Amino acid sequence: MAMLVNRPTLDSLRHMPVGEMIALPAEHLALLQQDAREALEAAKRLADWIEAAIALRYEQRAIAARGAAGKDTGTVRFQDGSVEVVAELPKRVEWDQGRLAALAEQIRAGGEDPTEYVEVSFKVPERAYAAWPERIRQAFEPARIVRTGKPSYRLTILSETARRDSPHAGNLGSIG
Repeated sequence: MAMLVNRPTLDSLRHMPVGEMIALPAEHLALLQQDAREALEAAKRLADWIEAAIALRYEQRAIAARGAAGKDTGTVRFQDGSVEVVAELPKRVEWDQGRLAALAEQIRAGGEDPTEYVEVSFKVPERAYAAWPERIRQAFEPARIVRTGKPSYRLTILSETARRDSPHAGNLGSIG
């Protein structure tokens, strides 16, 4: 194991030609692979930690911005100093399968084709639901469950010109 003492580091691999890399002893490659996996896991944990801090910092502003826009989910933009924050909260709609099956039977019994309203798996496309006549939407409403996905935030440092010209310039300031 003495030859493992002089093994290359992950940083030194950045400048090492592939030909030299493949000539390394198998033990070195195995240890470098392990080092790379550990570094990747550490980077993922750090990224999750940073994302959690960002979410805590901007969650209330994103909720307020969505409220001001009259929506519960979706994308909102605001600024914090020279940073534009794009906060996304995806909508995840689920449908009660038992109720959809019963509704499909009622539609069929009424002489209509239930496949015009529901897919065979008893999923309802959200765009289709939004376009339905009110009476049909009301019948399906108890089977519809709306959940939110994981919120995400994208931060972009704006140039002075972009800040000045931004439609969100009135939302400048930082959160304490």
